[in-house]
Order: sequence, then C-alpha cells, then structure tokens
Amino acid sequence: MTLKKSKRWQGYLLIILILMFLGAKAYSWHWPSGHIQINGHNLKVLVARDYGHWVRGLGGRADLGKYDGMLFLFPTTEQHSFVMRDMKFPLDIVWFDGGTVVDIAPNVPTEPDETESTLTQYPARLPSNSVLELPAGGAERFGIKIGDRFSAK
Repeated sequence: MTLKKSKRWQGYLLIILILMFLGAKAYSWHWPSGHIQINGHNLKVLVARDYGHWVRGLGGRADLGKYDGMLFLFPTTEQHSFVMRDMKFPLDIVWFDGGTVVDIAPNVPTEPDETESTLTQYPARLPSNSVLELPAGGAERFGIKIGDRFSAK
C-alpha cells in the first residue's frame, strides 16, 4: 500500500471514530419520555431505562422543564439506592415495587460540595423495581403515599 493510500485510510478511520463518538454522545443525551398515572394525576416523565441514564439521572439540570419527574425502570427488584450527584434542586424520591409505592424520601437536599465518595446514599426500606424522582414537595402535591399504585400510559 502506498503512503498516500495509507494516509487516506487513516483519515477515513478517524472520521468513522469521530462519528461513532458523536453518535454515542447524542444517544446519551436522548431521554425517552412517557406518562404515568397516580392518584388521578397524569404525570409526564422522563424515562431512564439503562445504566447511562440511571447514573446521569437529573444531575446537572436546573429544572425538569415541561416534565413532572423522572421514572427509573430497573430489570430486577432489589434495594436501589440513590444519590444527589450534580443535583441543582432538591427531590422527593418514590420507590415502587410492581407499581406499588414501597417507600418515599421527601425533600432530599442537594449536596453541591460533596465528592462522589462522600455523597449521601438514599436506599429504600424495601426492594423496588422502579423509582420516581419529583421536585421536592411533588409527592405531597400529588398525594402520593406508601401503598398507592401507578400505571404507565
């Protein structure tokens, strides 16, 4: 292979790698959305279904914009803990198992000066397979309490 062809292939490879990186970045910023109904309230939510979205959560956002909350869907029922990584506003965290509220952590504060290793862990008292994050006061505003059920729309 000549030097000219080799450089051309290197250029193609670089372009492909850049496009792959940009595609992965675009996917990580795309958030699916949906609606859930709880206590007669129809909530528009962002949906986190994979590890990248679970870790990012609402971190870095100033607010939820046109959404009422973020729903985390997990493939297994277990003791899911949450932290306030890069959060700019306090939250209510609502844990569900099979669509039934099993725990609520109201008014969880932001932790702007904490490092990853010093963030407070917020575990549910019972295993869960989905979690709803709402701006602080949201659980009370929507009348959400332990034992309530939600349905996806």
